[in-house]
Amino acid sequence: MKMIGAICGDVIGSAYEWHSTKREDFELFSPRTHFTDDSVLTVAVADCLLNGKDYSETLLEYGRNYPGRGYGGRFSNWLLKGHLKPYGSFGNGSAMRVSAVGWAKDNLDDVLHEAEKTALPTHNHPEGIKGAQATAASVFLARKGNSREEIRDLIQEMFGYDLERKLEDIRPSYSFDVTCQGSVPESIMAFLESSGYEDAIRKAISLGGDADTQACIAGGIAEAFYGEVPSFIQEKVLELLPEEFKEVLSAFEERFITRS
Repeated sequence: MKMIGAICGDVIGSAYEWHSTKREDFELFSPRTHFTDDSVLTVAVADCLLNGKDYSETLLEYGRNYPGRGYGGRFSNWLLKGHLKPYGSFGNGSAMRVSAVGWAKDNLDDVLHEAEKTALPTHNHPEGIKGAQATAASVFLARKGNSREEIRDLIQEMFGYDLERKLEDIRPSYSFDVTCQGSVPESIMAFLESSGYEDAIRKAISLGGDADTQACIAGGIAEAFYGEVPSFIQEKVLELLPEEFKEVLSAFEERFITRS
């Protein structure tokens, strides 16, 4: 199954969100492993792209249908109130849910425009929008066969992120950071330094930060670049997902990915 890379990253990272590690040789799956809000909202965005649904209404619907999945405080309040008004967030929630846009759109301008639309229901702060756009653009560029260097250079030029740093240099002092500006560049760096899908996930989680979201972001880009998620990871993750998610992902793959 395609377009599952972000979700697999979320599921693997879930066990380390509140039990952080600075190592790369951690156990991929444990009794704490589960899907979180990252997966819920990634599927919600895919559903919107697939069926022309409204982003605000669909994010609200999915969030309420799958409660208790680790939603941030402000998003939880948004779900509770149901007013469908943005609250100026620059948290990485906009970036964690956007990977489907990089698969569904066929030129970079459309990717950037659609990524902004996915962010606006909640994350209408410029940094929130930028985080979504940078993530979706990275997925798109990876899918289209750009090299790591081309992806790095284009993302730096478009968004001003510093991607010249090395993970080994930032890892010792890096800590939990849920802002786009403090976690999206590092997630992209985890992909840029990786040798394969699993390695990208391990590097993102080993930062010791917002593990599920950063692995979700890195995983979405890595799948697009390397072309697949290892089957043993896919199989384990699919066992943990609701049937509704698998149906949306399957339909999304048939509609957008087999034709690309």
